[in-house]
Amino acid sequence: MNSTPQVLGLTALCIVVMMLALWVVSLIKKDASIVDIFWGLGFVMVGWASWQFSDANSQRGTLLAVLTTVWGVRLGGYLYWRNHGKGEDFRYQAMRKHYGSKFALKSLLIVFGLQGALMWIVSLPVQLGQMTDNAKIGVVGVAGIVVWAIGVLFESIGDIQLARFKSDSANAGKVMDKGLWKFTRHPNYFGDACAWWGIAIIAAESHVGLFGIIGALVMNILLLKYSGVPILEKSINKRRPGYEEYQRRTSSFIPRPPKK
Repeated sequence: MNSTPQVLGLTALCIVVMMLALWVVSLIKKDASIVDIFWGLGFVMVGWASWQFSDANSQRGTLLAVLTTVWGVRLGGYLYWRNHGKGEDFRYQAMRKHYGSKFALKSLLIVFGLQGALMWIVSLPVQLGQMTDNAKIGVVGVAGIVVWAIGVLFESIGDIQLARFKSDSANAGKVMDKGLWKFTRHPNYFGDACAWWGIAIIAAESHVGLFGIIGALVMNILLLKYSGVPILEKSINKRRPGYEEYQRRTSSFIPRPPKK
């Protein structure tokens, strides 16, 4: 069994190789958006790489890899279905226009490099939770599974509801405020956060896995302060006139009854 530093180093190397390969493909396709699709799938790779490198034969190690796979494949598949054939995302188009001839190098550092580093940090509970042999799932682990399941259900149902809403041409320009979107403006982001807190709770049942809470905390901060809610709401406010009123009555993250 490899030591914890060795496993962490090997998974970091896997992420570097994957991100470099994706960067090359993005240059050929002239589409940096592919990094979004492989965000979730990258965690799947890390989960099974750490399972392999650590020789994880425990219930916890296998469970963490499986739960990460379910979350990552669902997210990657959904983003592929949603974005396929629609061209490069507006965020990367703006970067391409801003940096001009320097975009290739900038995208390697700012897009692929940064996301690779964040992937390694956020996936810490998956990696560290596999460092103990023959560890069984206890009460804490069961609680983590429940939190993870709530998260995956929330983001899955939220994505399905939004996709159905957008598929109806009568809803063009309107604000989605039905179903889960009535209780939170971002059920998919809330679900993401819950899924990773659940994984972190499962990992925390082992001593070294307790440090994996760092990963869930970073994911939470990203969703609330940087790559999630702020960027999306800034663009929506410009496109949908009724969104400000929706913001006033609906929670931004944690679900709760809307204000009257």
